[in-house]
Amino acid sequence: MRVQGQARSAGSWKTRCLTLGRSKLQELGGMGGSAQRESGESGNGSQPVKASPVPLETKNPSCPGLASGALGKKGSPRGRTPSPAPVPSPSRSGEGVSTPVAWPLPPPPHPSQPGTNRRQPGQCWATSHFVLSPTRAVVTEASHRGTMKAAASRELFTFFCTNATIHGTIRLVCSSHNRLKTASWGLLFVGALAALYWQFGLLFEQYWRYPVIMTVSVHSERKLFPSVTLCDMNPHRPRSACHHLQVLDEFARENIHSLYKFNFSEDRDVLCAGDRVPLPAFYLDRTIRLQRLSQPGDQNKVGFRLCNSTGGDCFYRAHSSGVTAAREWYHFHYVNILALLPTAHEDSHRSHRGHFIFSCQFDGQDCQARYFQTVHHPTYGSCYTFNGISATQHPGITHGISLVLRAEQQDHVPLLSTEASIKVMIHGRDHTPFLEHQGFSVRPGTETTIGIREDEVHRLGSPYSHCTRGAEGVDVQLLYNASYTLQTCLVSCFQQLMVETCSCGYYFYPLPSGAEYCSYTRHPGWGHCFYRLYGDLGTHRLACASRCPRPCRESSYKLSAGTSRWPSSKSADWILSALGKRNPRSLSQNPGLRSHVAKVNIFYQELNYRTVDETPIYSVPQLLSAMGSLWSLWFGSSVLSVLELLELLLDAIALALLLGCRWLRRVQAPSPEAATGASRGAPEANQLPTDCRNDINPQGGTCQPHPPQRSREPWQESLLKS
Repeated sequence: MRVQGQARSAGSWKTRCLTLGRSKLQELGGMGGSAQRESGESGNGSQPVKASPVPLETKNPSCPGLASGALGKKGSPRGRTPSPAPVPSPSRSGEGVSTPVAWPLPPPPHPSQPGTNRRQPGQCWATSHFVLSPTRAVVTEASHRGTMKAAASRELFTFFCTNATIHGTIRLVCSSHNRLKTASWGLLFVGALAALYWQFGLLFEQYWRYPVIMTVSVHSERKLFPSVTLCDMNPHRPRSACHHLQVLDEFARENIHSLYKFNFSEDRDVLCAGDRVPLPAFYLDRTIRLQRLSQPGDQNKVGFRLCNSTGGDCFYRAHSSGVTAAREWYHFHYVNILALLPTAHEDSHRSHRGHFIFSCQFDGQDCQARYFQTVHHPTYGSCYTFNGISATQHPGITHGISLVLRAEQQDHVPLLSTEASIKVMIHGRDHTPFLEHQGFSVRPGTETTIGIREDEVHRLGSPYSHCTRGAEGVDVQLLYNASYTLQTCLVSCFQQLMVETCSCGYYFYPLPSGAEYCSYTRHPGWGHCFYRLYGDLGTHRLACASRCPRPCRESSYKLSAGTSRWPSSKSADWILSALGKRNPRSLSQNPGLRSHVAKVNIFYQELNYRTVDETPIYSVPQLLSAMGSLWSLWFGSSVLSVLELLELLLDAIALALLLGCRWLRRVQAPSPEAATGASRGAPEANQLPTDCRNDINPQGGTCQPHPPQRSREPWQESLLKS
């Protein structure tokens, strides 16, 4: 009972070894005597039994107490003097004495060593030696390592669950005595974690879409006055192409007469009579003529037929309005004539600003000539752009620009310009005006008052929206020497595609370097190519829509207009006389002279302007706030709890690395089979106890020699120490 009590007080590894030994002895049965004989034979120079994990013991008939394998003090196998064990009770009659298990004990101290007690008379030393085969030793070591790893992981997890600030983790430890509660709380914890990460996925999916909202704010400060472009709608005839235009006019009268039986007056043909200017080579393509198109089920349309250069692909440019069809047809032939002129042909209206603008005042002062820039448009005639150099101090008519303009058509082209008006466009400074898209008309004989309200749009840019700051990042070469606008980029892109596809450029747009304008004299079938390409641009089937982003900062102007009759019948005489338009008696003779002048007032209604800013729905602080709200909802914790999880992960990694390094050191240690043959030889005389060297027991018995003390391998030392 004393031996069993000491064995139970030992570590768990001792209990497992004891159980293994007992099970092996039960298999051996009554073979105690044969085992004893084999033990004696092994001491005479033979090798010990290898594949047996059973502890081998050396018996002495005169010392029967050692046959029980009594442990030392407190059952420790490490260097303590074993105490005598009680003599086992005799076995039943006819049965051999069963061999009890003896733990591996250290060899007895040598008598010559200091501090050791010599054997007393009647006392005999015996040694039990624990022999493990290499295979069993590796299995035992792996089992011990797995036990250590599981225990360390369990201790780490228990510490985390006990001390973490995450709600619910303590229940995994406190309810460990009840497996149902542990499983329930485990499922709840895993479910909450899955729901949290599901909502995190939805949150990040919406964040990576980069949605924005438009925020409107109102500001009040001084603003620069916008640019104002005015055109007289009087396209003139270049003298170098006057003869070709007369031929075109005759051809136009023939087409109009064949369709509508209308005859034009002949007094316009004398305009080019005295010109003697070299004419460019040009022939009029009379196959492109106006035709009345009638289709079953459709109303009558008027148009003209265009074919490609080979004549195999043709289509009709048809319109339900005969006026629109006649203007477009005339415009197509007109462009073919102008394309033959030199790029810098003469502009007769360039030095005649006074013929169009009678008076101009800005902020109560007369306008100066340096404020204006003059260009000529093939359709809208001479155009003048006013650029104010000072900021507007106050709103109102008196602080804006006031102009008196003349609306006459000196060089009348009846099918090219069908309206008697003034074209006006208000746009940003240093922006190219596209009057065909954004211009409006002012009626002669009236005073038009236009109030301006400005709006600014600020876009965030990538990744929230597709915009550009200036011309940076745009893969389109701008053909205009002006600030970047969406219309400027689209026109430049279309002109480059026109040159690449049709081998020439459209006359109304600037040319890329090395290109020339389209004319059916040099490029047959260019009209077919142009209208096909222009139709694709209108339906956004060209790549220009994606290659031209909007500006990130853009200004737009909201206009409100009012008109009145000007000049009145009572004041028309002296106003026209003051302007130098007619003598005082001319108005009574010709009341229609009032329709040749117009007055335009443009001003800021208020200096307040609206700013429309793109604001991200989820910025980084808002994203973190939303994540924190979800984390608190499901686990009731904070950022520090996330750091606790990170600490647990780092500790687990450190533990795995530590155990892995220890395993690598054990694997690289020498194998147990590498022991030398000398360690397996017979014991020397000096290895035997002093009292047993002569094989005589002082009490008269025979003393068995000690087995040779084998040196332990490093892996055995590590196993015993652990």
